[in-house]
Amino acid sequence: MNDGVNGVALAVFIFFFVLVTAMGFLAARWRRAENEHSLDEWGLGGRSFGTWVTWFLLGGDLYTAYTFVAVPAAIYAAGASGFFAVPYTILVYPLIFTFLPRLWSVSHKHGYVTTSDFVRGRFGSKGLSLAVAVTGILATMPYIALQLVGIQAVLDVMGVGGGEDTNWFIKDLPLLIAFGVLAAYTYSSGLRAPALIAFVKDTLIYIVIAVAIIYIPIKLGGFDDIFASASDKFTETGAGGVVPNAGGQWTYATLALGSALALFMYPHSITATLSSRSREVIRRNTTILPLYSLMLGLLALLGFMAIAAGVKVENGQLAIPQLFENMFPDWFAGVAFAAIGIGALVPAAIMSIAAANLFTRNIYKDFIKPDATPAQETKVSKLVSLLVKVGALIFVLGMDKTVAINFQLLGGIWILQTFPALVGGLFTRWFHRWALLGGWAVGMVYGTVAAYGVASLTQKHFGGSSDEIPGIGEIGYIGLTAFVLNVLVTVVLTFVLRAAKAPDGVDETKPGDYTADAGDPGVQVELPPATAGSSH
Repeated sequence: MNDGVNGVALAVFIFFFVLVTAMGFLAARWRRAENEHSLDEWGLGGRSFGTWVTWFLLGGDLYTAYTFVAVPAAIYAAGASGFFAVPYTILVYPLIFTFLPRLWSVSHKHGYVTTSDFVRGRFGSKGLSLAVAVTGILATMPYIALQLVGIQAVLDVMGVGGGEDTNWFIKDLPLLIAFGVLAAYTYSSGLRAPALIAFVKDTLIYIVIAVAIIYIPIKLGGFDDIFASASDKFTETGAGGVVPNAGGQWTYATLALGSALALFMYPHSITATLSSRSREVIRRNTTILPLYSLMLGLLALLGFMAIAAGVKVENGQLAIPQLFENMFPDWFAGVAFAAIGIGALVPAAIMSIAAANLFTRNIYKDFIKPDATPAQETKVSKLVSLLVKVGALIFVLGMDKTVAINFQLLGGIWILQTFPALVGGLFTRWFHRWALLGGWAVGMVYGTVAAYGVASLTQKHFGGSSDEIPGIGEIGYIGLTAFVLNVLVTVVLTFVLRAAKAPDGVDETKPGDYTADAGDPGVQVELPPATAGSSH
């Protein structure tokens, strides 16, 4: 690793950082609406984005700095088991093709801004809506923190901030500056800022990966030598391999499937989806987003390249930034670092907006100030977006990076438990609202307790996301086991509650709402009843 500052790489990094900062503030004037004081405008970009803007926004949202750093880092540390991210992103797009257009249509029809808005309207339950909102906020917080971890990894490799003995303020000052800029332009421009910056972010990432997948293998003697080096390492250490071993197949498969089910349960995924201007935009995006999966497969190979290049780091998250530092000319290393850094800013902005929208619509408005005006909603959401980022920053600065990663894995377990209420509600009204709440509670408790009991080399608790599957005996993804328990409890309780004729909530949606498009006659955005101060 470099003992000093890589001045050339840092200069290139700063150039791109300043560029996207200017774009972030200028985004407030991009497609400016007559009434900017509403969550539709600040939090959803006026629901006006077309196919390409939505594609870049979703890509910037889903393929983050954490993806760029952590996926190849997993390959670097554990071999082929880290490739689970590639099949799960392949599985997810046919899945979302079936339900995202329905969610967009009903949300457009009724003015829903969050998934909790839909759950409240569909099942007539503020309690269930609150559960979904709280889960979304809790799952998003460590995800934002990991974006800051990605920026910090790049800064460390460039030699910015000093060594471990440096005063904490000086050491973390670059990260504090990046955080301050992110907070400022998100507050000012809302979702339009990451939507505009996503163009730069994705272009840089595609350029860096295209160059890396050609240039680095040439310098290392070709892919034969790269795979041979990786195989030798894993043979010596006994950790993983270049192909999945028999003992890890259940873990690999359940983690891929569970991650695919969870990905579009995250609030930021839905926020980016609802910002599009038509149902057809969503359908087109589900067919072209798999291009990112191709990029992800190539990105994952960087982990094997880091092994072949002899990269030695104590923190695996530094493996890929260090690979770039070692293999690229300084100026192009700066471009690669900028791609990772900007790859952190875009999703962090969207995530903070999504979490803020959940708090504003489904906690503040539903339980604190039901008569809040659109302007008041927007103001609260802006302030909460700042608080969410401050919380993530404290998390990063105050805790070990491994803890941040494991809490993000716990967030994945949690967010998967909202699947029955959201996706189930899009296709059927049969589930009882109290049964969904009971299933959610069982899934959350089981998933949290099971994850608490997992130890790792560095942690006694929350050391991973895989454990023994009850009744099967194989090691699998805790989130998927919790999800199965969630569904079983929901189905059983629904039978019981319907037999007991327990009161059902009021469904404010109609069958035609789920297939409506923006251009259909008579379709217009309606404010949900809660907007007017009423409650179920």
